[in-house]
Amino acid sequence: MTVTEPSPIMKNNKYNLRAIAANAIAQVLDKGQSLSNVLPEMQKPLSDKDRSLIQELCFGTLRVLPELEWYIHRLMDKPLTGKQRPLHYLLLVGLYQLLYTRIPAHAAVAETVNGALALKRPQMKGLINGVMREFQRQQQALTEQQQHEKSRYQHPSWLLQRIQDAYPEQWQQIVEANNQKPPMWLRVNRQHHSRDAYLALLQHAGIDAHPHADYTDALRLTTPCPVTLLPGFSEGWATVQDASAQGCIPLLAPENGENILDLCAAPGGKTTHILEAAPDATVTAVDIDENRLKRINENLTRLGQRAKVRLGDGRDPLSWCDGEFYDRILLDAPCSATGVIRRHPDIKWLRRSDDINELAALQREILDAVWPRLKPGGTLIYATCSILPEENRLQIEEFIKRHPDAVPVAIDDSGATYRQNLPELEGGDGFFYAKLTKA
Repeated sequence: MTVTEPSPIMKNNKYNLRAIAANAIAQVLDKGQSLSNVLPEMQKPLSDKDRSLIQELCFGTLRVLPELEWYIHRLMDKPLTGKQRPLHYLLLVGLYQLLYTRIPAHAAVAETVNGALALKRPQMKGLINGVMREFQRQQQALTEQQQHEKSRYQHPSWLLQRIQDAYPEQWQQIVEANNQKPPMWLRVNRQHHSRDAYLALLQHAGIDAHPHADYTDALRLTTPCPVTLLPGFSEGWATVQDASAQGCIPLLAPENGENILDLCAAPGGKTTHILEAAPDATVTAVDIDENRLKRINENLTRLGQRAKVRLGDGRDPLSWCDGEFYDRILLDAPCSATGVIRRHPDIKWLRRSDDINELAALQREILDAVWPRLKPGGTLIYATCSILPEENRLQIEEFIKRHPDAVPVAIDDSGATYRQNLPELEGGDGFFYAKLTKA
């Protein structure tokens, strides 16, 4: 009879959630993995309640990582390294609970100490307990002192400097927004309901929401909730999508009967928005990541839509376009994602300063490659979820210099030919749009 070794994060059929969170954070900080890739597998055996707690512990810890590291540096004489490194991440999770959650302190300490057992380091229980108890004793003095340290900005120094250089008057507002939990925005499917009609349905269900001033399909929930509580979600009446991301489609202005390309389309939020606006358009959705193509198909299925979904590299359109030309192209270009840090705080620790120039070079290649597939008189929307000028305004200015037939188009009454949204506490994420037509 074969005896299966119990999971290192499980004891007596009970999972230690702090150990799971520590393992997930280690995958991000030591292995360069994103939480979006790591967490789903780790959450599979857990209840809905435990999945939510794991998400809170991981995202929250990475959101305020510099602050937590600062505390540990002052509470310990030597850092935990080598085989003991997972316990360092366990301590980060423990301190996050004491500072930022409503978990009773005694429970947070006890479960974190038990995490050492789950991580197969029983001899370290005393150390974990000692550090957390000492933090409780010194918490007020330490938190007051930390407010005068640079770590209070919760950003790596290279990124903080880039934000300060790009936005000398607004950088503190940006950093503050990045450090908050994101609001939950919905996109109302106009094929089913007007925004006002769906707002009434939400109110009837006891869900409070507010319309966006500029984006006519967007509603912000006062308090985020599970999608299972949203009226008609499984029938495609609404989609969870940030307000700023929704701004692409009014600029693209798709029409029925047109041939439209959504490039770098996964997970399909903009593809489905195009089809809500122009259900009789022919839409091709292309992405380089085969796994993420599944998300596009899932979103199309839930909304009852059809599109041509293709695996392909934006730098090589001839390998997937079948010789077609397009009336409109939406290029949601690969970028640093510095506009969506509050949704993905691991971005701060996965990105490096050198990445920005590499990403800008990739964007340039894709723009130059796909431009010939746009019909004369056609429209291209260039979009990123970045706030850095190298990926946005400067990228488009250089593109126009290289392509005399690229004509910038005003996108609002001010005559501006691009728009840079910055993350707002109760607003949309950081997002950039530029609109070009082909002469």
